[in-house]
Amino acid sequence: MSTEELYKRYKTELFSLAYRMLGSVMDAEDIVQDAFLSYDGLSDVGTIRNERAFLYRIVTCRCLDLLRSSAKKREMYVGPWLPEPLIEKGASDDDPSNRYLRSESISTAYLLLLQQLSATERAVFLLREIFHYSFEEIADIVGKSSANCRQIFHRAKKSIHFDPDQQPSVSIAEDKIKEFVNSLLQGNTTKLLELVSENVVLYTDGGGKVSAAQVPVVGFEQVLKLHQNVLNMHAGKFTYSFLMVNGLPGIRLRLDEGIQYVYSFAYRDHKIEAIYTVANPEKLRHL
Repeated sequence: MSTEELYKRYKTELFSLAYRMLGSVMDAEDIVQDAFLSYDGLSDVGTIRNERAFLYRIVTCRCLDLLRSSAKKREMYVGPWLPEPLIEKGASDDDPSNRYLRSESISTAYLLLLQQLSATERAVFLLREIFHYSFEEIADIVGKSSANCRQIFHRAKKSIHFDPDQQPSVSIAEDKIKEFVNSLLQGNTTKLLELVSENVVLYTDGGGKVSAAQVPVVGFEQVLKLHQNVLNMHAGKFTYSFLMVNGLPGIRLRLDEGIQYVYSFAYRDHKIEAIYTVANPEKLRHL
């Protein structure tokens, strides 16, 4: 199979692996492109029996290298760190690999859980849980024994507490988000309390580049107050639109001065329990 054919067949799933590993759209795209360039430059591709596994190994190793080299930078990050929002661009349903970008495991909440794992734990967990590789195959990819990979996977799985049943369908989430915006604009606190948990937490990632809360904002009243202040401060000077963010309906808010915020949400007991807002312009360049 030619490199071009391999690219068409595997680029989406390889990107989805790299994105889950890194939480960065641009880095994931770069690594996938680099993987295919590396593959294309090999002189002995005819000896490769499983091209898909070989490409997964390249992408996984590049992700692990990048995570290790950028660990210090992450420690020094200003304020809450959130993954770069992945915006759905109307990809065709005909491509079966698109299922990797349309599941709960691409949500912001899930990606943040993955960040709690070490780089190697994340790789082993994803290769097994999402991409269904055997432990023998994973061992070959990450350079560990299959028994070790099995232990790593079970340890990682115990620490990932995610209930997909709490996640609403796209249509229900879309209705909730539109009601959320309308109630916020109208100052309808009663309706907002029906939509938002009293213990809601707002995470805002400005990366020290734009004005943003440098610690999570906890509680309905505090989150409401912050949004009311922003709306009053920029009255008549903002626009918003609805779009798919990390597999669920979200919001894009643009202020007149060029600053923008991309919102995604997590749910529990049919209410919004977490609001994730990315404003760091470096994380929105791909938009």
